[in-house]
Amino acid sequence: MTITTTAPTAAPLAPDAGTDLANRRLSIAFLNWAHAIVHFVILIYPTVVIALQAVYGESYSTLLWLATSSFVAFGLFSLPAGWLGDHWSRRNMMTAFYFGCGVSLLGAALAPSLYVLGFALFALGLFAAIYHPVGTAMIVENATQRGRTLAFNGVCGNLGVSLAAGITAGLTALLSWRGAFFVPGVICIATGFAYLWYAPREARHASARSNSPDVAMSTTLAAVIFGLFLVVAVSAGLVFNTISVALPKIVDERITGISLVEVGGLTTAVFLCGAVAQLTVGRLVERFPLHVLFAILAIMQFSGVVWSAYASGTMLLFALAFTMAAIYGQITVNDLILARYSADAWRARIYAVRYFVTFMISGVAVSMIAVLHARGGFGLVLGVTAIVALGFLIGAILIAILANGVEKEKARSLQPAE
Repeated sequence: MTITTTAPTAAPLAPDAGTDLANRRLSIAFLNWAHAIVHFVILIYPTVVIALQAVYGESYSTLLWLATSSFVAFGLFSLPAGWLGDHWSRRNMMTAFYFGCGVSLLGAALAPSLYVLGFALFALGLFAAIYHPVGTAMIVENATQRGRTLAFNGVCGNLGVSLAAGITAGLTALLSWRGAFFVPGVICIATGFAYLWYAPREARHASARSNSPDVAMSTTLAAVIFGLFLVVAVSAGLVFNTISVALPKIVDERITGISLVEVGGLTTAVFLCGAVAQLTVGRLVERFPLHVLFAILAIMQFSGVVWSAYASGTMLLFALAFTMAAIYGQITVNDLILARYSADAWRARIYAVRYFVTFMISGVAVSMIAVLHARGGFGLVLGVTAIVALGFLIGAILIAILANGVEKEKARSLQPAE
């Protein structure tokens, strides 16, 4: 008896498959650009404030307080932004992001007084708050390779952080401090029109989004893991904001005999190490379980902070680069884990809670740096940060243990019955 076999033929692509892929890529491109914009615009004022000292004759500390409302709004309004993204329209929310940030920046550029400038900065924080809960959910929704896509998106945000001070300083020197707000404002509004015109319409609305996560778990276990993620979000926010804000001054104090320009260059180089790490992590998530990578990056982050506390000279740069790589790497994995264990229908709200905690804690981080540095220098600052990173490590390991059990249960359920 002869058995003939026929090689399976590939299923033909649906007529609209190519269009759907192109639409996904276009949406992701706009979201990557938005991630760079949001981190750039929120950091314009901390550089502009140096020029405002001469204009208004006020002290640095007095003028810096104007930015408080912006950063508070940046964290606070992520909660309603996430809710609106899930219940109304994520595309419309991103349209509001571009136009809202643009108009707020123009308002800051044309502000006739410090009071108006403060209100414009508050509005900027309000509209900038839209991106992280809504944009991250849209990235996950449109990505065909979540790891690589989220990693590159993280790099775009990292570049916004890295380039904000240099470009703002250049625009201030060339056009005055008003120009430093005006030019990005025009770019935001122009991008808003391009987004409105070219970005594809939402294929799925709130009622059509899935209510089932990629990996299901019991309500009790989901609540426990969500609680651990809140602990992780608090500790991650403190570590991230403390290291990021203090980084230039750490380099300035611990590496002697270098100019301010060199301090800025070395700080940028350390930040870019985080971008490289995100790209690497984006590939690693395709080979290793997310919860395992999360635990490893938590160990790296804790080790890096401890190392930085004792290092000086050239070795300090290696320690800070190692720490920044772990910090930015865990951000990518954190987003991916949340995406895996949450349903698309309420994913924006989950991200809203996470970023609300992360960004609201930035004020605590700045105060912590000021108080601890006055008492014991950066040795004490980094020592306390290491304790916080230890809390992150414990939370990440507990999440990894619980997630490992869930993944094993899913694997068993997928095995065919014998």
